[in-house]
Parts: sequence; C-alpha cells; structure tokens
Amino acid sequence: MGALRPSVPQLERNGVTLRMLTPKDEVEWLALRQRNRDWLRPWEATTPPGQIEPPITFRAFVRRERASWRERRSFPFVIEYGGELVGRASLGRIEWGAERGGTLGYWVSHHVAGRGIAPTAVVLLTEYAFGQGLHRVEIAIRPENDASLAVVRKLNVREEGLRHSYLYIDGGWRDHRIFAITTDEHRSGEWWTGVPDTVRD
Repeated sequence: MGALRPSVPQLERNGVTLRMLTPKDEVEWLALRQRNRDWLRPWEATTPPGQIEPPITFRAFVRRERASWRERRSFPFVIEYGGELVGRASLGRIEWGAERGGTLGYWVSHHVAGRGIAPTAVVLLTEYAFGQGLHRVEIAIRPENDASLAVVRKLNVREEGLRHSYLYIDGGWRDHRIFAITTDEHRSGEWWTGVPDTVRD
C-alpha cells in the first residue's frame, strides 16, 4: 500500500471559505476571471515580451496546483463566499530550510470588494501557513493599488520598504511596497488588530 496523501485543507471564518480548485469549478472559475479581467489587469503579474508560456487546460492547471501543494511549494486557494467563487488567495514562492517563508497574493471580485472578505482570507491563509511551519509571510503591493493597501493597513501588517522594478505587470516592470508578518509578531498580537468580526453583506 502506498503512502497516504495529506488531506486537502478547507479554511473557514465568518462565512468566508478558502479551498482548492476542483475540475468541477471550471465554468464558474473561468466566468469569474472573465468578469474581472479589466479589474485585475493593472495588478496581476504577466509574462514579459519575448517569453512564451504554452497554453494549459483547466484540468492540467488544477493538477499542477495540487502537485505544488503536496510538494509544499505553494498553498493555492480560491475564496468562496455564500457558496460563490469570489476570488483568490495563494501563498507562493515558498522556501523552507533556513528561510521558511513565502509570498501571499490575493484578490476578490469587484462585486464583493470592500466587505472584509480579502482581510479575512489573508488571515486564514497566514494562520494556515504558520501552522504548516513557515516563519514569515510577505505581501507585495503596487503603490497605486489602494484596495490592496487598505487590506494590509486594516490588518496592521508591518511595511518593510520598496522593491524597485519587481514584477512585470500591465506592460511594464512595476515597483512594489513590501509588507511582512512573522510568527513572532503573530504570537505577540502586533498585527491583524483590524480583522473584521463579521463579513458585511
């Protein structure tokens, strides 16, 4: 008999659920992405010119995410609220060894923005990451992204500085402000003092 695979996590708080994509999500997920294409274009990293990424099917994308999670290279989740897929929260670039850290990214659909869903998702994923043995979670945000900056301010996440020309986004290399939280700060209660007790409808 082969080794048992770890159970797939599902994280919940205040009506917000973080779970992994399944093949059954294809139609709803692609529709969500299409509705938010313009909303997300200024903030999502893309491949620079001159590099070609081969197309991938949705099922292959799901399999790749599951493999990355099993190998502990990333913790990829979608955000569900009221039984509806509304966004994404993912911890990537995970390094173990002496560093034990990763980078957290998130977005929610424009039709539910401002309800406290994104801060709740960030808390859920950060707590999960620390529970898995990570020491540090980093969040990189473009200086112009007021909505994402409001999330880290609400959660009282410490700012570390500016990373110049960090990611290729919307046709150019963009600066990012860097925020971070460590397990020591988590235990001391020095962050997420602004996490909502409930998500607003």
